[in-house]
Amino acid sequence: MEPFRTFDSPLIALTRANIDTDQLTPARFLKKSLPPGGYGEILLYDWRYDADGALRPDSPIDDPARQGATVLVAGDNFGCGSSRETAVWALTEAGFRTVVSTSFGDIFHTNALKNGLLPIRVDEPTLERLFRVARDPENRVTVDLEETCLVLPDGARIEFPVDPFARECLLRGLDQMGYLLAMDEAIASYEEEHPLPAIQLPEPS
Repeated sequence: MEPFRTFDSPLIALTRANIDTDQLTPARFLKKSLPPGGYGEILLYDWRYDADGALRPDSPIDDPARQGATVLVAGDNFGCGSSRETAVWALTEAGFRTVVSTSFGDIFHTNALKNGLLPIRVDEPTLERLFRVARDPENRVTVDLEETCLVLPDGARIEFPVDPFARECLLRGLDQMGYLLAMDEAIASYEEEHPLPAIQLPEPS
């Protein structure tokens, strides 16, 4: 995974609540593995494309004025539904590093942290404030994981909670296995200093 750095970005807003994982990655596309970038292409497919497969001009994800946006602001209970990890893959392949909402599906929240996507929980007044900020594509917010805060265009700082271990992994660009492998020398040193006692086998009768 890419280490999580402080960055600023315009906002893409999806004000609808209860956006579930089947909307994020429709099941009909998941009958076989997709090529690199393929999950990003199917992200919210039924919202972004019409029945003929043409891009809808009102799709906020594809707004040219917000090209390169890495922060998604969404309604309550984002990522609810099934445990579909592809929902997170689609968001990261589409370029998102952060999703902001008042709450997340529990499994989605866990999958996000394990795959380099930062889910940020805020209260409802803050979410409404971010929706207002998002109306202007010129507005940018700063995401600072080191300081665990969002910085709005007017300089206001919004602190957010994040699990300390997940924060460390994101900052270092490691998943849980990568974190353990990075501790290989320390683990080997500990084992050398704390050898297991010899096992005495019973004498054969």
